[in-house]
Amino acid sequence: MEHNDLALDMRGITKIYPNVIAANREVDFSVKPGEIHALIGENGAGKSTLMKILFGMERPTEGEIFVDGQAVSFSSPTDAIAKGIGMVHQHFMLVPSLTVAENIVLGMAPRKSGFLIDYREALELTRASAEKFNLHVEPSARVADIATGMKQKVEILKALVRGARVLILDEPTAVLTSQETAGLFQELKNLKEQGFTIIFISHKLNEVKELTDRITIMRAGKSVGVYDTGAVSEEEISRRMVGRDVILSVEKEAVAPGEVVLQVQGLRYVNEWGKQALDGVTFSVRSGEIVGVAGVEGNGQRELVDILFGLRLPESGTARVGGVKLTGLPQARIRSLGVSYVPEDRMTLGIAAAASVEENVISDRFQGKRFNHGPLFRMKELHKESDRLILDYSILCKTRSQEVGMLSGGNIQKVVVAREFSSDPVLIIADQPTRGIDVGATELIRKRLIDLSRAGAAVLLVSADLNEVMELSDSLIVFYEGKIAGYFDNGEWDDVMMGEYMLGLKHQSDEEIGRASHA
Repeated sequence: MEHNDLALDMRGITKIYPNVIAANREVDFSVKPGEIHALIGENGAGKSTLMKILFGMERPTEGEIFVDGQAVSFSSPTDAIAKGIGMVHQHFMLVPSLTVAENIVLGMAPRKSGFLIDYREALELTRASAEKFNLHVEPSARVADIATGMKQKVEILKALVRGARVLILDEPTAVLTSQETAGLFQELKNLKEQGFTIIFISHKLNEVKELTDRITIMRAGKSVGVYDTGAVSEEEISRRMVGRDVILSVEKEAVAPGEVVLQVQGLRYVNEWGKQALDGVTFSVRSGEIVGVAGVEGNGQRELVDILFGLRLPESGTARVGGVKLTGLPQARIRSLGVSYVPEDRMTLGIAAAASVEENVISDRFQGKRFNHGPLFRMKELHKESDRLILDYSILCKTRSQEVGMLSGGNIQKVVVAREFSSDPVLIIADQPTRGIDVGATELIRKRLIDLSRAGAAVLLVSADLNEVMELSDSLIVFYEGKIAGYFDNGEWDDVMMGEYMLGLKHQSDEEIGRASHA
């Protein structure tokens, strides 16, 4: 198609960073007016770089960009916004302490007397825009108090108010329930009918199949094909993404749980905004089982994990591993009890970005006798161990000495899980272990979690991916407003039922939860 027939046309995009890593190599990417177009590929395939170039966050080394048939060059997101490009990031870019209306007009706020924001006009602009785009929000609500699905609407509305005709959505359903996802999809289809063009980045292939018109697949920095969505299966998409067959469903043996490893009793925690983030949470995890924690983000999961790994202190209640009280212990002592931790924020809590792959992957075992001889390290043993883990966990890096922060998100996550899973853990706390990573890395991590649990480890899995937590878990807890809303065993769940509990539409009695949770 000619430039003039396309909403967006990127031709021959190449991006080579100063370290000579080629993130994009002669990529062609185009979208038609009024279509929903999926951009998919493994982490490190070049999707993020391509979209950063489109949104003015990066400059291409080579290539051209055409918007509505006109050649453009972006030096910043402001340039892209001026040409009708909007981006909704995976992690919301909202200010929690401000209202919805204040967030919508941030940076372009109507003012009176030259200095003060005209709040009444901001409210009216938000209401009118919500009506126009059929994205219903509460303009006067504080963002910290609204549901995750509503925050997603605010982000989209914020881009539309700034004149976006092409919307880039990066993993927009990562933290949504199935009901919220269904609502979002209907809203996106409404925008499509109004002539908007949407670029949909996702690792959830079932959603790609349900929502999109066409798919561009990237692998190793290149586009490997553009397809009509209805013409390719999920299996074919996966194969083209990773260059091999991927197991999309999870297979695991029936669980035979042993003794209680983690016992949580009556945890209460009030967060920095005075909200009761945990309200008497009680449950246990036994050896050999995976207990999943489902829930819309912001319902206490974050605080629970932080308390279990010594990052916060509860107001009251206890958590014990093997009978030893965890709360208040330093993290080194918690690790010595056999607790491994895969954090949600891998960049801040999971790695030292400027250190090497080797230093990160064995950072928890430097002091062991095998690696330490008096004041000197046994470098041969250290190299052997790190090379083994790099191979076992398929970490794609140039050498063990490569700076870990230069790896793709999926490979950084593999470094984290290689360290945490290889330490003979008694308890694994896995917090969003596959968020934002490709299907190949996801397959590896899920299989390792199952293998470790069946070998006797207790696993607490916290995930906003409802399919993941339902498929992997032997028992499942649903959090709502800091409490356990429901506890389920042996796969007695489906996504609709889970959504009802996650949204607070249903709630088991304390007696039912106590019986089911072995508390």
